[in-house]
Amino acid sequence: MFARFNYRCRRARRARRLRQTRLRYGAWRAACRRLPALDYLDRDQRARLRMLAGQFLAGKTIAGAGGLTVDAPMSTAIAAQACLPVLELGLEAYRGWQTVIVYPDTFLVDRQEFDEAGVLHERRQELAGESWEQGPVILSWGDIAGDGPDGDLDGAIIIHEFAHKLDMLSGGPNGMPPLHRGMDPAAWTEAFSAAYAALCEAVDAGAETAVDPYAAESPGEFFAVLSEEFFEAPARLEAAFPAVYRQLSSFYRQDPAAAAHRARAPG
Repeated sequence: MFARFNYRCRRARRARRLRQTRLRYGAWRAACRRLPALDYLDRDQRARLRMLAGQFLAGKTIAGAGGLTVDAPMSTAIAAQACLPVLELGLEAYRGWQTVIVYPDTFLVDRQEFDEAGVLHERRQELAGESWEQGPVILSWGDIAGDGPDGDLDGAIIIHEFAHKLDMLSGGPNGMPPLHRGMDPAAWTEAFSAAYAALCEAVDAGAETAVDPYAAESPGEFFAVLSEEFFEAPARLEAAFPAVYRQLSSFYRQDPAAAAHRARAPG
């Protein structure tokens, strides 16, 4: 009898936690309508993403800065897009930090860098997003909601910064996140190095590039930008850099290009 009582208590606690983290369907549906990257998800994936986003909001703090008030639709949209990369990885991948800070618009960051001669240069940079190692993710809502209060959200910014968080699990953002068992680090390095070299060559030549040329800034930015493409324009990424696409599909344990092809198939 005591064992049955304990079992019922545990089940009740699990049900209570589930109710506390479950996002309201109206807010969830509104967020999904404004995030095109979620169109490729099937019913089961959407249900699991909704649960994951609720757990994300229960465990993390999303705080407004610069006079911005973060309301429920905003926080739901941020959580949904932030959890898309870890849908098959779990929230443990976002361990070690607590806060998402959202500014009303782009924000300024002071940088200090040494050049090859050892001279220190200081500059002020305007950003739409930033990720700190073991610190917050910082986002500009004005850039995310560029199409206005009812248009599509630019979820690529969110994916970009959260991809940096995954990259940082192995140290600095160097384009080499911790790979899963069974993934070949040599194959990852070969695919990413070849694609990065090709992109840098195209940028240096002033040629048109298949992805945002900002990806040529560093291997870390290359990984983050191509993670954006993986979820936002998977078919385009697969066509441009098929080897990189296969590596990202293994890493994220998702195949959005296949879903996109099925969605466009006749009948």
